[in-house]
Amino acid sequence: MDSIKIRRAQLSDAQIIANFNRAMAQETENKDLIPEVILAGVNSLLNNPSRGFYIVAKVDTQVVACLMITTEWSDWRNSLFWWIQSVFVSPNYRRRGIYRRMYQFIKELAHQEPDVCGFRLYVEQDNMRAKETYAALGMTQCPYHLFEELKPGIKYLQSPI
Repeated sequence: MDSIKIRRAQLSDAQIIANFNRAMAQETENKDLIPEVILAGVNSLLNNPSRGFYIVAKVDTQVVACLMITTEWSDWRNSLFWWIQSVFVSPNYRRRGIYRRMYQFIKELAHQEPDVCGFRLYVEQDNMRAKETYAALGMTQCPYHLFEELKPGIKYLQSPI
């Protein structure tokens, strides 16, 4: 697939990224995200680069994949980890090396940034295909478990009808 082009996302990509995020949440966790909330979240990141950035993959003129990068400061390393999040490749374009190309793109970007020490990501525990993909690219599983607590009133899922 020589026609794959990887680039940083632009504001004009917001709706397709939001659509991809909704599809990914539904596919991997059976969660139905609120469209207005995810679109606002995507736009917020695109308008505030200090929070992170998205990259997209295009085949010909169509955006077919995306991922988001956010940062975490590591005082132990005096550097940043880039967190890979919201990874989605359109079903018709999977298993064609698109994620591999996106990963290589962010590695090249990180190589130009002296304060980036590495990459992290989290993956749904039963998503074996994703785990295999990440391992094949040289990532290793960490011995950590992820915990979270949301503030009361945070709504991001649609209510069942």
